[in-house]
Amino acid sequence: MKIKTAASSALVAAQWANAGLTKRSCDCPDTKFTPITAQEWVAAANPGWNVGNTLDAVPNEGSWNNLPLQGSTLDTVKAAGYKSVRIPVTYTDHFVSSSPEWAINSTWLQRVSDVVDMATSRGLYVITNIHHDSWAWADVAKFNANQTQIQGQFYAAWLQIAKKLHCKPSMVALEPINEPTGSTEQDSDNLMKLNDQFLKALADSGGYNKQRVVTLSGTGMSIDKVQWFKRPQNITNPWAFQFHFYSPYDFVFGAWGKTIWGSDADKAAVVADLASIRGNFTDVPLIMGEFSASHLNCEAAARWKWYDHVVSTATSLNITTFLWDNGLDNLDRYIGKWRDPVSIEVSLNAARGVRNSLPDSTTDASATSQSSSAYIFNKVGSPVADRSVPFILNGNSFKSLAVEDAVLKDGTDFVISGSTVTFKESFLSSQGLSATASPGTKANVTVEFSAGAASQVELVQWDVPTLGSYSASAKAVSGGDFWIPVMWKGLHMVAAVKIATSDGAYLVDDWTQWLPTLQKGRGTFNSHWNFDHDHITITKNAIDAVIASGKNTTFTLEFYPRAEGNGNMIDYTFTI
Repeated sequence: MKIKTAASSALVAAQWANAGLTKRSCDCPDTKFTPITAQEWVAAANPGWNVGNTLDAVPNEGSWNNLPLQGSTLDTVKAAGYKSVRIPVTYTDHFVSSSPEWAINSTWLQRVSDVVDMATSRGLYVITNIHHDSWAWADVAKFNANQTQIQGQFYAAWLQIAKKLHCKPSMVALEPINEPTGSTEQDSDNLMKLNDQFLKALADSGGYNKQRVVTLSGTGMSIDKVQWFKRPQNITNPWAFQFHFYSPYDFVFGAWGKTIWGSDADKAAVVADLASIRGNFTDVPLIMGEFSASHLNCEAAARWKWYDHVVSTATSLNITTFLWDNGLDNLDRYIGKWRDPVSIEVSLNAARGVRNSLPDSTTDASATSQSSSAYIFNKVGSPVADRSVPFILNGNSFKSLAVEDAVLKDGTDFVISGSTVTFKESFLSSQGLSATASPGTKANVTVEFSAGAASQVELVQWDVPTLGSYSASAKAVSGGDFWIPVMWKGLHMVAAVKIATSDGAYLVDDWTQWLPTLQKGRGTFNSHWNFDHDHITITKNAIDAVIASGKNTTFTLEFYPRAEGNGNMIDYTFTI
């Protein structure tokens, strides 16, 4: 059955034909294209990395938190062990004409082509897409959206992109659109029409594009909406299905005080989610195009366990994973260093099928305190004593412990009993922990195992942080986010924020009263609070909620180590 297309795309095709951009059987005489199946592409691309907040930035590459992509960044990515890169691209601000041509700036198209070449020249597989356009002009779920115009612009855009990339090697795959909007079956039907326009544009663009691997997806690229996805009839391109995985939401995005993860139920939920999508696509290669748990809002031991379980489960189900990286979460592209190398090594080893050893930590969500073998905390004023740190060995054994290049001595600096390492008081004192030491991180102990990723134990002297102020008038600071200067005294991280009005009610998400103790009344990272190297942010959204309540409201800022009643928290009050 021939793929149906809107009349608008036929008009666009005629316009481009008049410009000399007609379909040709192959006009790439100087290049070689080795056809590859979707399964071969997916297998060769595993594991992958996203160059986020770069060409997808609005309005231009470099507009957000990253410099324009440099080849050295891709060298770092490849050296780490990644086999492919996903290159998100936003075209919204690069159209230089309107309907029906929708011409894209030629300089921008050339930059996209150059970045693709930058990756393939290093032996990296590539997938590139249309990205944030999904919530701009290509929003098929928008009320009263002009679907005919969207389809025409989508065809025109992809015809130009595909024409620019039509001679690229088979290492290059194409993805129609990132996280397309929609929450209904009708929205999904409109997305399927965009998929049709995408495939028609590839067929009409010449070169090798009719043989190129593509990925398709459902609305939102979420697991819970795949039932509405419809496979294109008589598709000629080899194809894989792409979805994104950020689950559970509350842990991954720092919502409602969820800082604990790793129970049997937590792990079973991941297995059920990934098994369900594999069950829906038993004969189609699968790509987890984005996944991530940021060091900015996820506790280290829980984060490492999440990475290990998600990627190892995906690997067992033959799902290729692409780590989302916006330049803040993982790779510091300015200096070429991974911000959390343990997360990277854990996920890379899991993708290879290697079992990682992991720090143990609290997994019971109802607990009133949170332990973590990623840290040894010593409070200012408390004497130092031997400290035991349990690990989950997963069939491995301890190999060595070191601080920088100094290997620790078994029996002198530490002792091992089963899966537990006990650090001696003399060693901890030698690294700067004491009753009178100033707060801060004193050392990082690297723990290596017989197989898998090395882990880390951070030695932290802590006290309660101090703030530049402890109250403000909500109305006086309204109109934007509010910054509170902070002097950190331990980990530079906020664990959670409880938000309660003067009468004891929870300002936001009052349903959290039914959650465990460490989650009741807590707000959400980025939505209500955030932090940086020298300040804590209370968002405009949260301040507006205070004003709307008409009540004085206390924001209780909680830090690590986290426990009910341990005093490691500060109240900040907004008055009316």
